[in-house]
Amino acid sequence: MDRQTLVREICPTTTQRRLQKGALLLDVREKAEVELVSFDVPHILQIPLSEFEERYIEIPKNRDVVLVCKEGIRSLRAAGFLINHGYSNVVNMKYGLLRWAQKGFPVKGDTSLLTPKETCCSDSGCC
Repeated sequence: MDRQTLVREICPTTTQRRLQKGALLLDVREKAEVELVSFDVPHILQIPLSEFEERYIEIPKNRDVVLVCKEGIRSLRAAGFLINHGYSNVVNMKYGLLRWAQKGFPVKGDTSLLTPKETCCSDSGCC
């Protein structure tokens, strides 16, 4: 059986609080996606998932890191990878940029380009 890693997930509101305390936002979307719409926060690092295995060593181990993508699926995979490679201060932001923008948090670009596969706010755990 493969070793399974549980990744802690947080919502955009909790992510905002962590960023205000100095956490690093790590966006794993591809460059073309980021050019269209991006998070507008001061502490952000962008490493596309397609380059992640080669570049993950750029991520500081001594800092809180919140992984993000468009919907929270790719970033969840990347967070598990980091935990399996010795990172302990890693969480995933559930629902990604879609929920971030829905909450009215700062973005750069045209948010009309963000189209969810389903309505994420149907989840009762929404914050």
